[in-house]
Amino acid sequence: MTSHSKQKQLPDIPGLNIHNNFQYGDLGKALLFHGQVYNQEYGFNHEFEAYVAGGLAEFANNYIQGKSSLWIAECKNDIIGSIAILERKNKQAQLRWFLVHPHYQGLNLGRYLLQEAIDFSRNAGYESIFLWTLDNLLAAKHIYEANGFRKEQKKKHFLWGRQLEELYYVLKLTK
Repeated sequence: MTSHSKQKQLPDIPGLNIHNNFQYGDLGKALLFHGQVYNQEYGFNHEFEAYVAGGLAEFANNYIQGKSSLWIAECKNDIIGSIAILERKNKQAQLRWFLVHPHYQGLNLGRYLLQEAIDFSRNAGYESIFLWTLDNLLAAKHIYEANGFRKEQKKKHFLWGRQLEELYYVLKLTK
């Protein structure tokens, strides 16, 4: 463990399997997972699923091992969580598709996945990680802020069938 990383403890979830070796089918699993959860929990329409599909296609088309990664958390062959790091310009990484199924929230799976992504980004040589999230995703905002991400901007607009406020967060990895 480096002096920068926090202690990671795998969540105690029977049957939990987490991988980030970009297996066949991971993109489809992530797309289905996000589409279903965001529709059921927030009423997002088909445009959200198309947005996620476009980003996942970009990830796959630009994937470079060691610079980008997608973590999939499964329990009994059902996806229960995901997170990804994508390479961007100027030694920046973008954090995307961070989601834990509502039935598995509060079990430290989100903290574990986020710390994996932060550690990966440090080891890949990134100087910062940025992300966009939504103001109504309270648990996500809390975990980002608890891990040192700072809100730098916000904007309101109509997305995915709803009026939403997007928030831009940055975590500096270098001092």
